[in-house]
Amino acid sequence: MTHPAPHESTCRHDDHHGHSHGAGGHNHHGVPDDFGKAFVIAITLNSGFVAAEFIYGIFANSTALMADAGHNLSDVLGLLLAWGAGILAKRVPDGRFTYGMRGSSIIAAMANAVLLLLVSGAIGWASLQRLLAPPAVAGLTVTLVAGAGILVNGISAWFFVKGSKGDLNIRGAYLHMASDAVMSLGVVIAGIVMSLTGWYWLDPALSFILVVIIVIGTWHLLRESVVMALAAIPSNVDVGAVSAYLERKPGVTAIHDLHIWCLSTTETALTVHLVMPGAYPGDAFMDEITHELKSKFSIVHSTVQLEQGTTAHVCALLSPSVESHDAHAH
Repeated sequence: MTHPAPHESTCRHDDHHGHSHGAGGHNHHGVPDDFGKAFVIAITLNSGFVAAEFIYGIFANSTALMADAGHNLSDVLGLLLAWGAGILAKRVPDGRFTYGMRGSSIIAAMANAVLLLLVSGAIGWASLQRLLAPPAVAGLTVTLVAGAGILVNGISAWFFVKGSKGDLNIRGAYLHMASDAVMSLGVVIAGIVMSLTGWYWLDPALSFILVVIIVIGTWHLLRESVVMALAAIPSNVDVGAVSAYLERKPGVTAIHDLHIWCLSTTETALTVHLVMPGAYPGDAFMDEITHELKSKFSIVHSTVQLEQGTTAHVCALLSPSVESHDAHAH
């Protein structure tokens, strides 16, 4: 008796939500259309502000403004990443890129992290040198520019309030903008204090603090993007719980070759072999598995292969020596 073929729901393209996989509710959601304008406005406002803040930071002799510009740049890149991931999620896979262009979001995250670490290193070095001999800083300019930052980031955050509760990407955009507004408030306070007291050491001290905050967040981004690129199990997926769920399904006596990895920065895929000595359980059983993997574990793309257990199956990736031995034997 032959083994049933691997089962996977049929892909179809949806005009407004990317593409879904069959009746099991196996959907790939992109950025909702009604937030497209929000991303455009927020990216435009913040890109202009980053450039202006960095230039004024040079004229005002303020590394705090330049560091805050670096932090705002990180969030502009984050907005571009979230928006781009949503757009790419709508791309229909072709004959060569069978998963579409989702993996490009991982590459972008890595590139963004490396760039930000380089920029942060340069600003951090300049801040340390200025702490030893703090130069005069135009406190009023620092205050006015950072105050504009509160306005820009506040407006940007407001655009994403509506969707911050129901969409992870939108919530991330909202939190980035809101945190930027708070950071700019800190720079405003430092500018006022410097104008009143002449404590110019506050500028490099604050810029160094901002750099540390950027590096902590960026290091997490770099680490996570590298982990994703190496096809590791996503940190938000409990592989033990997934295994237990599959093993408890009626008729399943064992599972093997379980692989879980990131298709993109927001989507997770799974492949697994289920040993089921009985007859093929039917398409409804398979659709239930794909649906529950999505609803319970946020695994949006799953491929399940059924076996009856009449032969020994060993994963070649886990035991390459077995594959080599089999090749010599044949």
